Order: sequence, then C-alpha cells, then structure tokens
Amino acid sequence: MLNTFSVLSPHLKFKYKLVTIDNLGFKFHYRATFIILLVCTLLVTSRQYIGEHIRCITGGSIPEHVINTFCFFTTTFTVIRHYNESLLQDGVLPHPGVGPMYTEDPVKHHAYYQWVPFILFLQALTFYAPHMLWRMNEGGRLKNLVDGLHMAHLTEHYTAKANLSFGPKCTLLSQDTVDAKLRTVKREFSNHFMVQRHWASRHIFCEVLNLLNCILQIGFTNIFLGRKFWNLGPSFIEEDFAGKMDVLDTVFPKVTKCHFYKYGPTGSIQKHDALCIMALNVINEKIFTFLWFWYVVLFCVSVLSILWRMLTLALHNRSYKFTALILSFASPGRLNPQDVEIITKRLRFTEWLFLYYLAKNMDAHLFRKVLRQITDEIRHPNEDDHDHSDHQGIDTVDGDHDMDDSDMAMVKLRYENDHKKA
Repeated sequence: MLNTFSVLSPHLKFKYKLVTIDNLGFKFHYRATFIILLVCTLLVTSRQYIGEHIRCITGGSIPEHVINTFCFFTTTFTVIRHYNESLLQDGVLPHPGVGPMYTEDPVKHHAYYQWVPFILFLQALTFYAPHMLWRMNEGGRLKNLVDGLHMAHLTEHYTAKANLSFGPKCTLLSQDTVDAKLRTVKREFSNHFMVQRHWASRHIFCEVLNLLNCILQIGFTNIFLGRKFWNLGPSFIEEDFAGKMDVLDTVFPKVTKCHFYKYGPTGSIQKHDALCIMALNVINEKIFTFLWFWYVVLFCVSVLSILWRMLTLALHNRSYKFTALILSFASPGRLNPQDVEIITKRLRFTEWLFLYYLAKNMDAHLFRKVLRQITDEIRHPNEDDHDHSDHQGIDTVDGDHDMDDSDMAMVKLRYENDHKKA
C-alpha cells in the first residue's frame, strides 16, 4: 500500500510555510480536498486491491479479454424490476438488478465507471484553482516584506554587523538589517494600497469562489451519478446492511449485464448475454460515500468562512475590542490600546486585512514595532505621505482616492523605486 501512495509523494510535500497568505477555509479546499481527491484517483486506477476492474462471463463463447474490454468501454446495465429484496431473500434472483428480462423491461445503464478517475482528478484541480488564482494576485508581496524576519527573535542575542546564514534558506539577520526591514515594511504598507487598492476585494472574491466551486462540484457529482448522490449520505446512515441488497447496490452495482452482438456462421446476428462482475464499484462506493460526508463538512466550512468575512467587514472599523481580539490571535502579546484604536478608526478594510496578515507572519515584538510606526505616521503624517493620510478615514473595502492621474503616476513611481531598494 505504501508503494502505491509513494507515487504522489513528490507532488505532496507540503513543507511548513513561513508566510501565510490565506485562512483555514482556503486550506480545507486546496490542501485537504485536493489531497483526498488525488488519493481517490490513485485508488480507482490501481489494480493492486481489486484486480481487474471488470470481469465478464459468457459461457466460453467469446474470449474473455474481448468481452471484458467490450463491456468496460460500453455501457453495462441492470434491470430495474429486479431490485427486489424479497425475491433476493427467497433465492429467486441471484443478484440485485440481474435476472430474466423482456423487451419492455426498463433498464438502468451504467457508464460512469469509465470516467471516475478523470472526474476525480479534474475536481482536484478545481479545488486548487482559487488558491492558485489568489496566489497569483497576491504576487508574493507578504513574503517579500517579512522574508528573513522569522528568526529575528534571535537578533537580540546576535551583536555582529553581518548576516549569518545557516544553509541556503535560513539567515540570521543583524540588528541593523532587521531595523531596515521594519522600516521597509512600514513604508511598503503606506505605499502598497495607493497602487494595490483591490487587494482585499480579490481575497474575498477567491473565498466566494471556494464556496461556489464546492456547490458546483456537489451538483456535478449528483448529475454524474444519475442524481443519486444527493441523498447518498442520509440513505447510507439509515441503511442497516442486514439484507442481501442495500442502498449502495442501486448506485454502485457489483454485478451487471452486458449484451455482445456478433455474426454467426450463417451471417445472422447472434446476441450473447454476459454477466459482469464490477470489482471497481467496491472502491467507487466507498469513495463517493466518503466524499458525500466530506463535501458536507467542506460546504459548512466554506459558509462559515464567508460569514466570518462579512463579520470582519462589518466590525473592523466599528469595534475596538474586535480588532484587539483579532490581532491578539494573530500576534500573541499585549498591544498598545491607543494603537489599536487608531487602526480601528482610520484604516480601510484592505489595510486592516493586510495588517492582520502581517501580524500572522511576524514575531510579536516586531509587529508591535511596525504597528507603532504605522500609527505614528497616521497621527503625524509628513509631507511626503500627505496624500496617503487623506484617504485613511474611508472605511470601505476599496474606496476611491481623490488623486488625479499625475498624482497616481508619482505614487506608482515612488512605490516601484522603494520596492527595488527593498
């Protein structure tokens, strides 16, 4: 079993990331659900546990490999009137949905099993897509600002003037370098939102996209399984599995029928009635039953994420206690009440949200320093940042700025120059 899943290991090495650019709701989609669907794809394509996906018998009139291939790539079927538990208990029928049939008997065709691995893989990609879109829009800005500061708590004990490297990815910064990066963080925080005014809007859009994608995938899976997926979970819970037929047998039959036609010695068409064992459905029924319950959990998490975002939109500029609580979770430690009051009253939601992610990605004592620098600038804006202070009383997500084209061009040029220096 370990050898089977080792195929995915090169692609699923989720290392501890020093920079967080999203929330728990995102991770449920692009990490948990993505991995689950990839593992399910691997299971349905592996023959290690179930052998051949389908085996059909015709009494020896047709070569086994021929009838197996034909029935797998065409549709098999079951007879609807033979889904009868009483006849199964009495021994009149051998299997659910299998028995003598007449021309007028309604049948249920099963072709979904051909597409299961492709559908699961495509669904995995769709759950990863919103995260990829957000990461492209975020552009690594948070990482560029806080890069190297994750070891800054050791700087207090490091008195040398040069940076000290531990391997290719770990660097202990000198105190002068840390101070310079903190000034850069403060400066970029001020300049960033004159150019990137839609940062929070794009974040919210991707959160909504997560919820919409979850609803879409539930509906699509329901259609894919012949509209039987919607009630699969409740039916599974209510089923006692005591008889010879259960609710899963109607959706994922283990034995089906297949008709194969060929020309006989005289040129007439001969029909061969094959009985097919659907070993693949042993895996399919467990996968989709589990996915039903997982999608319910994922839907609830997605809805809660949207409700939480609506709460932050409503309270970020109205409740001092709410802002203090959120920042204390992101950056443990006591914050200056005056600083918290200023950012509650003066920051737009875009700036408030970006400040929250700064708090999550910085050591607490460094964040308090940056917060003090930001609030000092808000209290006493200098001449260079006069335009920035004019818009800080706006409390919308992406409020419009009272700057003409020349002012915006100057701000963008200053932002690009500061970014290059940093």
